[in-house]
Formats: sequence, C-alpha cells, structure tokens
Amino acid sequence: MPRMLRFTFVDAGVSGRVELHETLAARTVEAIWGALATPVRQLSFHAMFAGPEIMIGLPPENQTFDPRSLPPENQTVIPTPGDVLWFYQAPNMMKGLADEFWEIGMFYGDGGRVFGPLGWTPVTMFGRMLAEDLPAFAKECADIRLRGAKMLEIKREG
Repeated sequence: MPRMLRFTFVDAGVSGRVELHETLAARTVEAIWGALATPVRQLSFHAMFAGPEIMIGLPPENQTFDPRSLPPENQTVIPTPGDVLWFYQAPNMMKGLADEFWEIGMFYGDGGRVFGPLGWTPVTMFGRMLAEDLPAFAKECADIRLRGAKMLEIKREG
C-alpha cells in the first residue's frame, strides 16, 4: 500500500488524503516523509500568481534535509487538480527577497499554472489528493481566497 499524507483544515475539520508518488518522485517523497515525522500545523495561504493553489511553509523544526540535494522529479508547470507540490527557493534568489522558501502546495482546481514573479517555475509533484476527498477540501481552499489564511495540518497517514 502506498504511503499517504493527510491534509486537514483544523477549524473546519475538513481533510483529504494524499497518495505519495513513491516511484515518480522517490527522493522528494523520502525527504518530505522524514520531515513529517512531526506533523506540521501552519497557516495556509492562497497563491497570487498560480491560480487555484494553496501553500504552507515547512517550519524550521521540520527542515530535516538539504533541499538543494533533491533532484528535479516529476516536474511540471501545468498541474491538475489534486496535485501536491514541493518547492524550494534559496535566499536571495529573487531580487529584493532575502527569504528562503520551503513550500508544500496543492492545486485544488482547473487552470493552475506554476508561474510567479520569476516566470514559469517547474516544481516537483510528489503526491495527489484522492479524488473522493478533493471536492470538500477544494471548497475550503477556495474560501481562503475570499476570507484569508486558514490553519492547515499535514501529517503522515496511518
């Protein structure tokens, strides 16, 4: 049975299971799985450029691997609903932004594209939310665009 994660909007109690792409993104899955030995609970935000996407940062206590050591795996710039991504941006990579980004994101609807201030940005798709869980979860994701950030927990399933 494939490894799974569970994404849960804490206040709404709405969750979705994510099947990990253990073959297509093996090294990324291993790194993220290890990082989630302790669940993550962070505010999730809506993308500005990418369309129907939410994202959270991986907090320092979960940054247990060298993100620069991960190879490009299962990358795309045109995701489909349910795709779960890993993105890392080194400090000072973007003009005027000294911050480092460790990001897990999920596309919840059609029309997504991985496009940002630096243009098209291929990212690793390391999992996909199960189709039966996506509609209710997507409704909560879309609500972030209207009402603002929501607390999201990501943890290993099982």
